[in-house]
Amino acid sequence: MPTPRVKLDKQNPDIYKQFVATSVAVAAAAAAAGLDRRVVELVNLRCSQLNGCAFCLSLHHEDAITAGVTEQQIAVLPAWREAPYLYDDQTRAALELAEAVTELPGPGDANCAYERAADILDAAQIAAVTWASITMNAFNRVSIMSEYNVRPR
Repeated sequence: MPTPRVKLDKQNPDIYKQFVATSVAVAAAAAAAGLDRRVVELVNLRCSQLNGCAFCLSLHHEDAITAGVTEQQIAVLPAWREAPYLYDDQTRAALELAEAVTELPGPGDANCAYERAADILDAAQIAAVTWASITMNAFNRVSIMSEYNVRPR
């Protein structure tokens, strides 16, 4: 019988509260940088897809819909590069940067992704997307390691 997973948020609630506060600060920085909430939610979804985090995918699917992301944009997200008419330049730059943060490619590939993002996003937007990606990746790891389950709706 497998050992039950420690629910990290329950084991260390003070740390988790600080983690949530960081997420709120990142969302505020993204808004202050002029990033639409739809872009941030697509970044959250893409990071969660790459990490295979079912819990975060379910949660951020709903958040994305609430923010105004279309079902078609969500459905096509794994192949966003092949659907240039569904995602504007800012979203495409954010997604490419989010993938680089999540996958941590070699320096050459990371530099290319950063340079392409810098052609579209300003410094505050690059920072916000990077922090959003880092935060989402961390939440993915908390959810996966705690084995949070997706409940049917």
